[in-house]
Amino acid sequence: MNLEAPAREALARFEDKLDVLRRFLLTENEKYNLTALTEAEEVSAKHFFDSFAASPLLPCGASVCDVGCGAGFPLLPLALARGDCTFLGVDATEKKVNFVRAASSLLALENCRAEHLRAEELCSSRRESFDVVTARAVAELSVLCEYCLPLLKEGGLMIAYKGPGAKTELDGAKKALSLLGGSAENVIGYSLPTGEERALVLIRKTGQTPLKYPRGGNKPRLKPLK
Repeated sequence: MNLEAPAREALARFEDKLDVLRRFLLTENEKYNLTALTEAEEVSAKHFFDSFAASPLLPCGASVCDVGCGAGFPLLPLALARGDCTFLGVDATEKKVNFVRAASSLLALENCRAEHLRAEELCSSRRESFDVVTARAVAELSVLCEYCLPLLKEGGLMIAYKGPGAKTELDGAKKALSLLGGSAENVIGYSLPTGEERALVLIRKTGQTPLKYPRGGNKPRLKPLK
């Protein structure tokens, strides 16, 4: 599947709103240190284009959760591109959640909201309730699976944004997948406008996740399921 052409089309289609978002991000970044990217072209390629890559993979009308949404990527571009879907972003850093809320309001995104929560906290109230869960630049895949798969309905799709080492990470997540009710479906590679290689790892929720997952106390990161 070619993910680059739809991403380029989205960049052009939403150019005006993306310009508003870029300027708002860079202005607020001076106060709150939201992103390491400070050049307009970097933001366009590494935040906007990269985020749009998953847009064609979202089912029509899907409920989507972005785990560790940070300053809103991929959450905000996906909500912009897919007005038919509903989006919830969760993050443990309050200043980033506040930025996402302000940006959503600025862009008039009625299908997007953000909550100041950890993924494991969300699992207690929204377990197995999303069609799609996304995660970008959060943790290695074996850790992500423990945070994301409990939130998915059976048959739902986890989309992990990764770099060129995606297949190696997937190999290292086999035990986690077997324990958590997930099955590797595909790894789709693509290139950013900068030439850097990226990949989307697609994992299907094929069975129920045992209630003991995700483990509390930061255990998924400290003792990954490997």
